[in-house]
Amino acid sequence: MDDIVKLAMAKWPNVPDCYGWLGLDGRGNWYMRDEHSQHCGAFDSKQAGAKGSLLQHDKLIEFIGRNYSSDALGQWFFQNGPQRVFVELQATPLVWRVQDDLTVKDHIGRNAQVQECLLDEFGHLYLNTALGFGLVHTQDMGLAAEAVEQGVWLPQDAQAQDLPARFVFVKSPLALTDRA
Repeated sequence: MDDIVKLAMAKWPNVPDCYGWLGLDGRGNWYMRDEHSQHCGAFDSKQAGAKGSLLQHDKLIEFIGRNYSSDALGQWFFQNGPQRVFVELQATPLVWRVQDDLTVKDHIGRNAQVQECLLDEFGHLYLNTALGFGLVHTQDMGLAAEAVEQGVWLPQDAQAQDLPARFVFVKSPLALTDRA
């Protein structure tokens, strides 16, 4: 977490949490969800306009990444100064990018060691690491197939609906509030 964020949290300890305004899609892209987007539907609803606006400002994306974490309930958030901005997840809290040497980095750019590999009924591939649980990026499935063929990863069958409870993450913190 950035020092400036820690200082802001100490200076303003009682800032209310923010829900529904930030989303992470299955490709590791961040989306700003204004009131209009939120009224169009849930982030993962596939309704027109519900995702919001793709964030493209590199420094903002890096700031979000440095201050991205989860709470004890598995709700992922961006600590924006003194305010905790809970993230709506399209799929998982992390999105894995497979490198040419079959190592992985999350969508933030952090290296991780694969502990477990899972394949759901839809053909989606997931990895669990010490950093957390995430979906393998669709563009990296060729490299992921190499890792499986070489025995680097041994996928276990999983049901998509069971993954949030098993790996303790909340896809929609907003849905847990009375504002949903």
